[in-house]
Amino acid sequence: MAETKVIQHINASLDLVWSKLGDFAGLKPGSGIESVEYEGEGVGMTRAIHLSIGTVVERLDHYDPVAKNYSYAFINKDCPLPFLNYSATVQLHGNEDNTTTIEWTGRFEPKGIEESQAKALASTMYANAINGARLELEAS
Repeated sequence: MAETKVIQHINASLDLVWSKLGDFAGLKPGSGIESVEYEGEGVGMTRAIHLSIGTVVERLDHYDPVAKNYSYAFINKDCPLPFLNYSATVQLHGNEDNTTTIEWTGRFEPKGIEESQAKALASTMYANAINGARLELEAS
């Protein structure tokens, strides 16, 4: 099982960053995402992320708003991304200087590509999500 982790900082408070990154039902189209459909609420809910290459269905497996973390997994067998047995955890930490540290960790088996390529792709996905939240916070 491969693992990759991205750690980044955002110059905003923990609660403000959590309001963006902690909302599993808050993913919106953009940056390669054509549309998103949600089903259910809370732990067990799913989101279908429609990309130009196919659909990724994710299930929320753990959600703790007090500890500011959640975990999710890819659940569709026909997922177009090159991962098997994929799960990820997002953990936020508040810092003394009113900034937030985000740790996004993914675990998976590469599917059809080298492990180094799968790790690089996952790292890029996490960094893009964090940067999207950063840009959204800066714009507000």
